[in-house]
Amino acid sequence: MLSYQHLYHAGNLADVHKHAALSWVLDYMTRKDKPLSYIETHGGRGLYDLGADEAIKTGEAAAGIAVAEPWFAPDHPYSSTLAACRAENGATSYPGSPWIASHLLRGDDVLHIAELHPQEFEGLYDAVPGAHVHAQDGFEMAYSMFPPTPRRGLLLIDPSYEVKDDYVVMPNHLSKIAKIWPVGVLMLWYPILSDARHRTMKSAILRSLPDALNHEVYFEPAREGHRMVGSGLVVVNAPWGLDGELAKLADHFAKL
Repeated sequence: MLSYQHLYHAGNLADVHKHAALSWVLDYMTRKDKPLSYIETHGGRGLYDLGADEAIKTGEAAAGIAVAEPWFAPDHPYSSTLAACRAENGATSYPGSPWIASHLLRGDDVLHIAELHPQEFEGLYDAVPGAHVHAQDGFEMAYSMFPPTPRRGLLLIDPSYEVKDDYVVMPNHLSKIAKIWPVGVLMLWYPILSDARHRTMKSAILRSLPDALNHEVYFEPAREGHRMVGSGLVVVNAPWGLDGELAKLADHFAKL
């Protein structure tokens, strides 16, 4: 589906959950002096203006990063990335996951990011000039390069879930990719909606990948009628210490 534009939702509490975890993992992985591959299946435009009408209209950033930013110490990789993004792009800018990856990764690391939406792709191409940006289906792109070079690396799967089939196909994708790329860190994000439609998908994933780390946080809807009430992550081959980092993050969400 090509109607989804993340600008309406950028900087919401689900982004905080996802991007804080991603920033921590990339910071951890880049401490080792070995190159890595970063692959993202649904990149969006990569960089957002929270001062835009679309972002202001939904109020999700105001209920999200504006509230949550004080949770993170200045030296946390999420905080440092937010600061770098604003310094480079203006005070109302917000980094999407491609920008976060581009900022935290090193010169010998390789980035491959896919995005099908024509407008989002154009923005993404401009936002992360050092990355390989693909205007194609994200899974087609990813499967074409598994296992990647370098073999060490991270895959982020972050679809819009506007298509109900997304919930159906994710368990198979994650299980298949884990076999093809057994050393990769695989990170899947999913929304928790009021109808709990994620549960069947999550159960299927954890049955096939019982050692995966699963983490969920819950929050009040950003506005009346909004159906998102939480955010979930499944991480295969989770780096050591991620569970503790996410537990600290969950404590902040619990106090909202």
